[in-house]
Amino acid sequence: MGLFRRTAPAPATPLDGRDAVLADLDGVVYAGPGPLPHAVDSLNRAAAGIRLGYITNNASRTDASVAGHLRELGLDVRQDDVVTSPQAAMRLLTTMVPPPATILIVGGEGLVVEAEKAGYTVTRSAEDAPSAVVQGFAPEVAWTDLAEAAFALKVPEDEGGIPWISTNTDWTIPRERGVAPGNGTLVSAVHTAIGRLSTVAGKPETPIFEEALARFGASNALFLGDRLDTDILGANRAGIDSALVLTGIDRPKHVLAAPEGSRPTYILSDLRELHEPYPQTVQKDGAFHVNGAAVRVVGANVEILAEGERQIDLLRAGAAAIWGSGAAIYVFEVPERLYADPFHRP
Repeated sequence: MGLFRRTAPAPATPLDGRDAVLADLDGVVYAGPGPLPHAVDSLNRAAAGIRLGYITNNASRTDASVAGHLRELGLDVRQDDVVTSPQAAMRLLTTMVPPPATILIVGGEGLVVEAEKAGYTVTRSAEDAPSAVVQGFAPEVAWTDLAEAAFALKVPEDEGGIPWISTNTDWTIPRERGVAPGNGTLVSAVHTAIGRLSTVAGKPETPIFEEALARFGASNALFLGDRLDTDILGANRAGIDSALVLTGIDRPKHVLAAPEGSRPTYILSDLRELHEPYPQTVQKDGAFHVNGAAVRVVGANVEILAEGERQIDLLRAGAAAIWGSGAAIYVFEVPERLYADPFHRP
């Protein structure tokens, strides 16, 4: 992992040796319709020598519309460069209910198009006796849609009820005006009504990553994400190196508190740092050093020995020290300076 190299050659960039870069979209490339600072230029620069793919849990749009949006932002993207959670959901559904079965869709065009491409018959009503429910995010999803899902799922699956697949369970989604409720909140509403859990197709589950690796023929990919609990956890489960970029949902305090399975290989302020040598973390005299920053754990205290010149290096050193302690963050006294947040956020 990039944060824990004790001895290594001269620092490489996160892109060195990669045969593919797989990027999340919301919070990494854009927030709402507009691009995030430095994202487009940095990704175009990467694409000059590495295959780029885009993985999104957002089920509201088709792969074609996502690709069109990215082209409007200035990226060179084809439809098959985009891997969506509805695609993962349909691959999963075919193992449970074969087409041309009728399935109830809760969501937008992205889900409907993929369901029809897979050969399923789409309904919006539980009265049509669907063979499964597939639920994904769309801004237009209403209470009536959630109610139809609840009606269709009223019988528990172990008692003969139909399958329920959710494209993802992201609690939040970054928009141009701030952070808004995501698909996880809508799935939770149905769960609360019926007492059942959905099967998740997108991140942090591995099928969506495995599809991307196979589609792009990658064996040494780097995944770019803004969420520890979906992007980074999913990449780790799939055995892919990851970079958390601080332009989306998760903030420095979340990085410091990240559980073992959700820790990224790299921590980046923004995507410009893909092209910069990533500093080594050196453990010396009980402290973790990153460039000029140094942090150590002494008993229940996290101590800053040197702040260095950049907040990102102090965060990297602090994360290395806390993660290396083997203890959960709540047992420590953590100075506020360590999780200061000057980074761009949606």
